[in-house]
Order: sequence, then C-alpha cells, then structure tokens
Amino acid sequence: METLLLSDRCSGDICRAGEILRRGGLVAIPTETVYGLAANALDSDAVKRIYQAKGRPSDNPLIVHISDVSQLAPLVREVSEAAKRLAAAFWPGPLTIILPKSDLVPSATNGGLDTVAVRCPSHPTARAVIDAAGVPLAAPSANLSGKPSPTTFRHVQEDLTGRVDALLDGGDCTVGVESTVLTLAQDVPRILRPGGITLAQLRSVLGEVEVDPAVLHQLGEGKRAASPGMKYKHYSPSADVVILDASPEEYVRYVNQKGDGWALCFEEDVPFLQVPSVAYGSRYDGESQARHLFDALHSLDEVGAKKAYARMPSKRGVGLAVYNRLIRAAAFQVVNPVGCHVIGLTGPTGAGKSTVGDILRKEGCFVIDCDQVTRSPQVYDPPCLQELSEAFGPEIFQDGVLDRGELARRAFASEQARSLLGQITFPRILRRVRELLAEGREKGYRVLVLDAPTLFESGLDSACSRILVVNAPKEERLARVLKRDGISQEAALRRLEAQPSEDFYTSRADWVVENGPGVQTSGALREFLEDLAEEPGSNRL
Repeated sequence: METLLLSDRCSGDICRAGEILRRGGLVAIPTETVYGLAANALDSDAVKRIYQAKGRPSDNPLIVHISDVSQLAPLVREVSEAAKRLAAAFWPGPLTIILPKSDLVPSATNGGLDTVAVRCPSHPTARAVIDAAGVPLAAPSANLSGKPSPTTFRHVQEDLTGRVDALLDGGDCTVGVESTVLTLAQDVPRILRPGGITLAQLRSVLGEVEVDPAVLHQLGEGKRAASPGMKYKHYSPSADVVILDASPEEYVRYVNQKGDGWALCFEEDVPFLQVPSVAYGSRYDGESQARHLFDALHSLDEVGAKKAYARMPSKRGVGLAVYNRLIRAAAFQVVNPVGCHVIGLTGPTGAGKSTVGDILRKEGCFVIDCDQVTRSPQVYDPPCLQELSEAFGPEIFQDGVLDRGELARRAFASEQARSLLGQITFPRILRRVRELLAEGREKGYRVLVLDAPTLFESGLDSACSRILVVNAPKEERLARVLKRDGISQEAALRRLEAQPSEDFYTSRADWVVENGPGVQTSGALREFLEDLAEEPGSNRL
C-alpha cells in the first residue's frame, strides 16, 4: 500500500493525520517516549489493523492515548482518587494508568482483558493529532512486533513503509523508552512495565507501590500479559544479545578476550575495547541510557551484528526501565563472567559505612576497609612519606612519625590540596586494594566489598559491578564525626563541606541504604544481598 509521509511542521499534515485516523486508518505518530502506531481506539476494525501491520499477537493489550485528563472518565468504570493524584502529578507525561474499563472500549483494544491502559502524552504533536482525530487513539510502538522500538523517524520508515496509511515525522523522541505502566486494578498499585516515571516518583504520590515480578523476570508459564512489553523476548535486534553482569574492568576484559561480537556498552568503555562497539549512554546516567538504548539496538542491525555483549545497567531510577528492555532484548541471557561481585561501598563521611561493612562481613562477604589500607605500611612506605613531606611540609611529622590529623587538616584545606593528596596516595592504595581483591577471589568469596570513601575519586568504581551508598542526615553525620574523631565542630563541618554533595553519591548508586536513627540497616542490606543473588546468571550467596 502507499504510505504518505507527513511532517508535524505542517499544520495541514496534522489535520490530514487526524482525518485518516477518524476514518479508520493507521498513522505512525511521535510521542515523548517512542513513536506510536495509532488507530481509533474505539473502532475494533481499525485496532485489528494495528495487530496486522505490526505482526503483533492479539492478546497483547494496547495503550489508549488521550489529549486531556477529562477524556479519561468515559473509558473507565470509575476514576479513582489514586488515578486523580497520578494524573495531577504526571500527566501529560510518560505514565500509563490501568483501570477497569467501560463498555466504550472494545475487546480488541485491551487484548480481551476487563481493564484498559490509558495515558496522556506530553508530546505536543501527539496531543494535536488526538484532537484532530476527535477520538482516543490506541498506539503501541510503531515497529514490527518484537523488534527494537523506534525513537527516530528513520526507524519508523524502515519498519512500516508500505504497511500503514501515513507516517508523521516529529523528530527524535526525548525519553527513549515506553511509558511506565501502573495498574490500579488491584489492592496495591503495581508497576507492570517501568519507564520514564520512576518507582520513587510513584511512591512519593501514592505511598505503597509494588513492582511486578515479571518486570525483572520471565512471565510465568501460562500467565497472560497484563501490559505491553511483558513477553519473554521483546525489543530485540537480529543479533544474539548477552548481558554481562560485571564491573567495567571485567566487562572489557571478557569482551576483548572473546573477540567474537560487538560491545553494547557505555561511553566510558569505548576507549578500552578492542572490538567494534555501540554505546548506549553513560554509566551513571540512566536517562541517557534510556534515550539511546533503542537507537543502539537498531545500530546493531544496521551493521549486521551477529552477537553483542551488553553492559548491565543499574536497576535504580530510570535504569529499571533500561534493564527491563535490555533483558528482554537478550531473552534473559545473563552471564557473570567471574562468578563473583565486587561491591563498592561508599557515601559521605559519618554516614556509617564501617557499621554497614561490619554487617556485610557477618553476612559472609569479604570486606576490604580502604581506610585501613591507607594506613598500611604498603601504602605509606618511605618514598610516599617523602612526597607528602615535600607537598604539605615537614610539620606533618611529629618526632619522625606522621601526624595524620595535621595531614588531614592541610589536605582538606582546599580542593587543590585534596587533589594533591590523592595524586600521591591513590596509586599506592589502588595497588594494595587490588592485591586484597585477588586474595578474596582466591579464597572463593562470591561477594567482595570495597569500603572506600573516595571510591569514585580514586577510580576504584571501575572494579565494581555494583555501587552501594550509605547515607544519613547531615546532623547525624556531624555528630558521628565529632564523636569518632574528637575534633572541633568547626573542623568537622569543614570536613563535611569538603566532600561532594549527597547527590554525587546517590546519583551513582545501584542501592542506597539510609543509616539514620531508628533505621533497620541490617534488613535493607539483606534485601540488597538477596537481590544480588537472584540476578539471572548470578551465583547465589
């Protein structure tokens, strides 16, 4: 069939798209998440054409798109208070809400379920097309079923030209992964598909919110998909994708040694790889990963890749959505190449990292206290002491012995002085830490923990497959530093202020443990270890 090419830069084309949809046609339209293949959601015949064009199973429900919250009520039996709060907080935006459907919604639209999934996109073109059509639009991703979702107009053209009535060019999508799908059709709100609205954001509005097991694991045998994107294999390029659950160093080493595929990696990995690579964002930037993942998967098809080794993203924040898409693209193939994990334990001073380290040690982990390492003779050997004297003055020695308090006072006096201390000590600390890591692996430990206050500054995070951040309120941290180090409040405050912000740590974390007064830290740590043990491809503790 002939496919019209339209553009959202022409108001006439938006009207034309609306007209095509109103008479039962199919139009691919842009949204902020991915491009959607739209049809009149209230027209069973039009909706069936979506399934035919995509090659999509008819039991896979569609999402109904509206342009204003007032259009929700006719589609559902009742607009609950929870739905009203969510709409006020996140609509227009990348959140889909599932509620019991009204009789207005045909069975073809919702895959034969008694619920309907509805969202109000924030993309102005998507809402303009809905208004021009005058009807709500069913719009799954505008790609062939099972393939990576389209985030550029070029992707849509490649998949759907000749299959649909029109394609509407609206530029690149900004979010890059499909909307978060949250069902309110049960006692506790539950995420069925993670997306641009995070679990933490939803809990800030609703309180208790669960994550469906199928988000991270295969859908149970015989179970029906209650949301798009819950199938076993989805979003997949032609290449065989394998996820490597590894540190950056382990990932690079494994991929280079295999030498038989492409690296689907983070930007930071590229300089160290000896195989062709496609980057899908930065390690500590889940939003950039979401924006670039599908484009990267399309790129693997364009270069004809037969095999790809993917870096595992964090499951925190938007990273949960990235992981959800990637693990389905890989058909749940996950490999831990070294059979163990190195956990980076860090956080602001006074947060209680040592306490957490003690708990992890009791739980059977091999814990390396990097503060102790920095005091070891292997680090502070004669050449190191000579460099420190030249950098910070002979006054840092009392009777020939290093006065660590005086060294700390001078080193924390400015960012430049702190950097200089790192230049002198970090190489020696790193060498000793790596010796201890090798010792832990030789002893057969499956979880090794680096208790490292300067994990990121030293570059030790490159040895870690997970980052565990310990945090506590500033007042609590100040009190702990005063008690622990016996220094003045002014000196303690200066030490706290010399450190990076709280967000510096939490934005890089795979897991955050709050260690304030009255918090059951041990329970949170056991949950972290259980989560680690249940990873596909991971050895159990």
